[in-house]
Amino acid sequence: MYRVWNLLEKNSQFLLVGAVTALIWANVSPGSYHALVDFPLLEDGLIGHLSVDADGHAHRTVTLHYLINDVLMALFFAVAGKEVWEAVALRGGALRGRKAITPLIATAGGMLGPIAVYLVGAALLGKFAALADGWAIPTATDIAFSYLVGRLVFGAGHPAVKFLLLLAIADDAGGLLILATFYPQGNLKPEWLILSLAATLATYFLVNRLPRVLDGDRQDRPVSTIVRQKLSFWPYLIAGILSWFGFQQAGIHPALGLLPIIPAIPHSDIEFGIFAKEEEHQTDLLNWIEHRLKAPIQIVLLLFGVANAGVEFSVIGEATWLVFAGLIIGKPSGILLLGWFAARPLGLGLPEGMRMKDLFVLGCVAAIGFTVSLFVAGVAFPPGQVQDAAKMGALFSFAATAIAIVAGKIAGVERRDLPVAAPVVSG
Repeated sequence: MYRVWNLLEKNSQFLLVGAVTALIWANVSPGSYHALVDFPLLEDGLIGHLSVDADGHAHRTVTLHYLINDVLMALFFAVAGKEVWEAVALRGGALRGRKAITPLIATAGGMLGPIAVYLVGAALLGKFAALADGWAIPTATDIAFSYLVGRLVFGAGHPAVKFLLLLAIADDAGGLLILATFYPQGNLKPEWLILSLAATLATYFLVNRLPRVLDGDRQDRPVSTIVRQKLSFWPYLIAGILSWFGFQQAGIHPALGLLPIIPAIPHSDIEFGIFAKEEEHQTDLLNWIEHRLKAPIQIVLLLFGVANAGVEFSVIGEATWLVFAGLIIGKPSGILLLGWFAARPLGLGLPEGMRMKDLFVLGCVAAIGFTVSLFVAGVAFPPGQVQDAAKMGALFSFAATAIAIVAGKIAGVERRDLPVAAPVVSG
């Protein structure tokens, strides 16, 4: 029913090609790599990295890195946010009801475990003050690569794959919350969020709600039809730009700036999943926009890999091993511990056909922290050796692929390749 396999495979290829290109480039010619990534595109504009010169004057600079991470990645997080919002808010959402409780609790373990391993490790190394800000880097699960490995280990028909996707949705939600709450960009000015809120409310009432009211009981919905045909997505694009700018000015990472607009866009009452074939036949604007973003997001992920994975092997250090240990040790341990607590003492159980051993193997699969881990590393530490070392830890987490395959063999995982309906998967 849901055909996400080819989509994730293609998106993962784009991201992986970009990352491998950057890794090779940065180690062969680091000077030219950093010259390109940090190349200034615009000086003293309304947007860009905020800096203060020796005279106390503040100015903004748009570099290629800023354009990719702060502007273009807003499209990626918008799609991820759309899936999270649908899973929580819409009828039949994957994170509604009793079926989601065990994955939600396991997700909490998959975030708390890495945090504990990272912070305890930093304290044992005597580098707590210098490295503590990176605690959130190993909390992320790269849904695209984890899903691919999950399919490889469990097969398409195993209930652990569905569990993994539900866990990933919740993980995305937690990651977005962490970014917004704990990693402000500069001085917080929350009053600017009024701009984001006003743009959202005005667009919802003027372009979405008001036409429905004017339609009244008329089945053909003439006013809504005219608004949709004449205005299309343009009011929401303008509102998204205003919301993005409000986030930047408020000191919250602007890559999250499109999230408030998502609930205001006309949408279907049923979630189908990311780029699901069923959505192609939906006429609601939200699904229409998501499908039009498919190709641009592939290019964005390619550029993101190029701009963020270019780290030199010489920077490997304490931050590398802390991030790596947080993912490889903390992630599966936390998922197993709290997943067991939910399934056994709380009596919530696991999906039919899924064993506790499978839950541990699933935790190993979820230990692949790539896209969001790289992103968080870029905001947790200032540019330099520590940030690059932390990024290297995120790249090393691909070792979880081999670990998951071996763990699956040892645990006696029975592959189930019969096609089954898959739930929603986020970015």
